[in-house]
Amino acid sequence: MMIETPLDHAHADMEAAPEDGQARLKFFERLADAELFMALQDEGEGDTVTPQVFDLGEYSVVLLFDREDRLTQFMNGPTPYAAVSGRAVAASLAEEALGLALNLEVAPSSFLLDPAGVSWLAKTVSVAPEETDERLAELLPPKGLPDSLVTDLDKKLSTGVGLARAAYLVATRTASGGAGHVLAFVDPVPGAEPALAKAVAELLTFSGLDAAQMDVGFFASNDPITAKLAAVGLRFDLPIPDPIQDAPAAPGMDPAKPPKLI
Repeated sequence: MMIETPLDHAHADMEAAPEDGQARLKFFERLADAELFMALQDEGEGDTVTPQVFDLGEYSVVLLFDREDRLTQFMNGPTPYAAVSGRAVAASLAEEALGLALNLEVAPSSFLLDPAGVSWLAKTVSVAPEETDERLAELLPPKGLPDSLVTDLDKKLSTGVGLARAAYLVATRTASGGAGHVLAFVDPVPGAEPALAKAVAELLTFSGLDAAQMDVGFFASNDPITAKLAAVGLRFDLPIPDPIQDAPAAPGMDPAKPPKLI
């Protein structure tokens, strides 16, 4: 029996509602978040890999699969591969004007994306949040946000293993009279702040909601404001990491360092 994946489900939702732009955005968000297996010509060295590139006539594609066994099935046996994040490989493929072929012929989420689509995805996930310096005057329970956005936020934070202790979503009023929402991370790992802020910005970009606006803040657990956040906020617990491994990360799994294609 075939095991269906989050990409299979997101692809099915997109196919079932071709006019639903939000369903399409959700599929591309899952694609960006996914760990993918890219077929290689050889084992590669360090961060440099040589993918198998297939000419489709109008454009060429690189083969990507969201399960190792799906890659093996398509290639009719074991094949060298690199484990890559969707957002990192999109950046690399966009630089080379390549398209991607996802789960070709081996899954319900079989999908082709041309170079223009890959370029759009790479630009979309490269969105960078803007820094602001507003003093919060009041913290309130969150209200008025779509349930779907809260659910998606929970899914997004579930991928931030070990990056912070927790996060609280609160409504705010600023000293200047502005109103909005803040996602406050508690005890972020030093240096993880940009990645967490970018993940939230990316979520809002893919939400398809024009009014989706949310600031991000970072606080220590012993900061006086943290008790207030806990009192009124909606809490999200980030997963605790497994014991640290000494082995280096696979090429392409760090979105800040996409694999170099040759």
